[in-house]
Amino acid sequence: MSVRSGLYAGVVTHVRKRPRAHRLKYRIFMLAIDLDEAAELDARLRLFSLGRFNLLSLYPRRHGDGTGTPLKAQIEGHLARAGVAGGGRIEMLAMPAVLGSAFNPLTVFFCHDVAGALTATLYEVNNTFGERHSYLIPADAEPRIDKRFYVSPFMDMDLSYAFQTTPPGDRVAVAVNVSDADGPILATAFAGERRALSDQALFRAWAGHPWMTLGVLSAIHWEALKIWLKGEKVRTRPPVPREPLTVRR
Repeated sequence: MSVRSGLYAGVVTHVRKRPRAHRLKYRIFMLAIDLDEAAELDARLRLFSLGRFNLLSLYPRRHGDGTGTPLKAQIEGHLARAGVAGGGRIEMLAMPAVLGSAFNPLTVFFCHDVAGALTATLYEVNNTFGERHSYLIPADAEPRIDKRFYVSPFMDMDLSYAFQTTPPGDRVAVAVNVSDADGPILATAFAGERRALSDQALFRAWAGHPWMTLGVLSAIHWEALKIWLKGEKVRTRPPVPREPLTVRR
């Protein structure tokens, strides 16, 4: 049976330009899950589960508001309140949980209307303190938004994000460029090539990316230590925004 969901193996890069240069590059894989197909994938694949432990899993409660409300219903609610057309497929691009463990610094939801047109992209950001905030960018809006949520302890709050995405197809790409009043500070990106979702492909992806089993959080803390040793100062963490969603107007 043909499915729209897919596996994307590729590379994530971070290039910090100032005040102290730092680079990282890791091979990872992500899943692009059509939320309407999630239950079908759970039933068809032995190595993937929805909301349950497996080699690879997707836990909906680790996204959105953390409740049992279906993710698609939550996102449709955001679209309606923002005055953005919805009603079509929503594709979720995220790293799967590996043996129950997962941390997604960024999850991207590509939102479509009933005719299949992309109407908005929702960027869900998690920090290492267990906090979450999302940014909704309508397709007809400039893909730039002010930072509202504390992420890295080595980055100021008075920053802006500029997003560039290629929705899931033969390839997928997500880039986030971070700037302050003086110009670019950080450039991050993921680009991956599509592979069909099968148990064989899932096993090969897992076996070929051993550091994902060790944990994304471990890698984040290791890179943070290297930045700190370069002399970068830690910024004070402000309260989480009262509203869980910032909309680009």
